[in-house]
Amino acid sequence: MGKEINVSMVAKYSEKIQKKPKNKIIKDAIMKNGIYAATLNHESIVAMNPVFSEEIETGKVTDQKASGRCWMFAALNTFRHKMNALLDLKDFELSQNYTMFWDKFEKSNYFLESIIKTADEPLNGRLVSWLMATPQQDGGQWDMLVAIIEKYGVVPKQVMPETFQSSRTAELNRILNAKLREDAGVLRHLHEEGKSKDDLENAKDDMLEDIYRMLALSLGEPPQTFDFEYRDEEKKEFHRKTGITPQNFYKKYVGLNLDDYVSIINAPTKDKPFNKTYTVQYLGNVVGGRGIKYLNVDMDTLKNLAISQIKDKETVWFGCDVVLYSNSKLGIMDKDLYDFNTAFSTDFGLSKAERLDYKQSCLTHAMVLTGVNLVEGKPNRWKVENSWGEKVGQKGYFVMSDKWMDAFTYQVVVNKKYLTDELKKAYEQKPIELKPWDPMGALAIME
Repeated sequence: MGKEINVSMVAKYSEKIQKKPKNKIIKDAIMKNGIYAATLNHESIVAMNPVFSEEIETGKVTDQKASGRCWMFAALNTFRHKMNALLDLKDFELSQNYTMFWDKFEKSNYFLESIIKTADEPLNGRLVSWLMATPQQDGGQWDMLVAIIEKYGVVPKQVMPETFQSSRTAELNRILNAKLREDAGVLRHLHEEGKSKDDLENAKDDMLEDIYRMLALSLGEPPQTFDFEYRDEEKKEFHRKTGITPQNFYKKYVGLNLDDYVSIINAPTKDKPFNKTYTVQYLGNVVGGRGIKYLNVDMDTLKNLAISQIKDKETVWFGCDVVLYSNSKLGIMDKDLYDFNTAFSTDFGLSKAERLDYKQSCLTHAMVLTGVNLVEGKPNRWKVENSWGEKVGQKGYFVMSDKWMDAFTYQVVVNKKYLTDELKKAYEQKPIELKPWDPMGALAIME
């Protein structure tokens, strides 16, 4: 064991605090108001002017409530922006409950298949322990939402609206994970008894029946067909399409070719060279569906790709670490928003790469870029559509400084037509596999 703390050390530290009169003022301010309120930089508030040279009107924000479906809301928001413009709808939403139902069902199958695949791995080993920690949850990635839509399509929110459990997912997650861990134990015991792969798959079929029933009773059953009725806001014309399937609804009314959209990341760590593609082991939801694939680039390239898409009046899905240097009441994300260094007379100086390596930061939340302010062609702030309802920020919208973008944004999804020929060639490379616990395997799950 190393050197222990002793009385003289504490006395020395305390004496240094007492020698600086400003520490009493800082202490009083923090003790009365808290760290964030006491260190708030009002110059940052002034600088984050919610006016942008390039801006897309997107209407009323959505509200994911007490769920970690930010990645899903953000993706569906990019789709509804297109639908609202093309069909002249007002504040139309796609059903987040519908996609969540299928995501949780598919994640359950993905987990059970992973348990079968790792049946010979030690139960207390790192891999199986990692799988058991969270059999399924609310969080996800862009490619996971694509896998769901390609298989199941989408429906209007009116067709499969929110339920108590879709908006407050903690109870549902707790009971699903309890059942899935129990199922994992059964599958491993069957394997130990020498049962065949077919026997394990048959047992898994019964398990999935239980999971489907739990989801159906909590969220409702997804429709196989439905009627779509809407009124054109400008022309006041009524439209009706009867007996449409979710898959055909996506093709007819959203119509985006999801193969055209690629995930671009900025992970400047030594183990991930730029202009290489990456995937993450055991990260996904749909067995046999679209897998995770990232192209890692420098930050200027990532931002320029996002700007190109915004200039073409298409919003951009992006992933970031929203909790750092952000204020949901003010609707500001800025690296200069809080002055912790001055308050505590110390430095918080980790680089972006070091924050990833030392577990200080990772992707936690997904939102939508709907605007950018360019000065002589360079961005200094961005407009962000969140999914926390209208009571946060400026009716749900945030202003993000370019410094914050550099420090805490890790991913954007853009149409590959904006990639240079060199980047397109780089994207076609076979992805390098990252371990399941790599920081780039983090899921957007922030409530």
